[in-house]
Amino acid sequence: MTGENQLKSDAIMELMKLHMSTDAGKQLTKKIGLVYQMNIAPKKIGFNEKSFIVDLKRGEVKEGVYEDGKPDATFSFTDDDFVKIATGKMNPQMAFLRGAMKIKGSISAAQKFTPDIFPKPSKM
Repeated sequence: MTGENQLKSDAIMELMKLHMSTDAGKQLTKKIGLVYQMNIAPKKIGFNEKSFIVDLKRGEVKEGVYEDGKPDATFSFTDDDFVKIATGKMNPQMAFLRGAMKIKGSISAAQKFTPDIFPKPSKM
């Protein structure tokens, strides 16, 4: 299934879904307990974005926008920058300062968004 709507981030989000069911994923829900919305754009932030919810209250990851009120923090990135952040190749704070990541919502919630919340894949 290749096409314009296929993002590299899709594979990371699939791994996140599996990660949430592991002991490490369950620890994250206890430790963080926040809901993040990720808006991921193929090329430019704000255009043709695909949204995902990383719910670290319930331990769920799903495609779509958050419908139970407002997420604690919403992040917007390009697909490439999201992959770099998720794989630890780019620091989230540096991404924000460089304009590679936009944040809406609680800054304290956003500061808990670190590469540690992502599973460590053997190969990406």
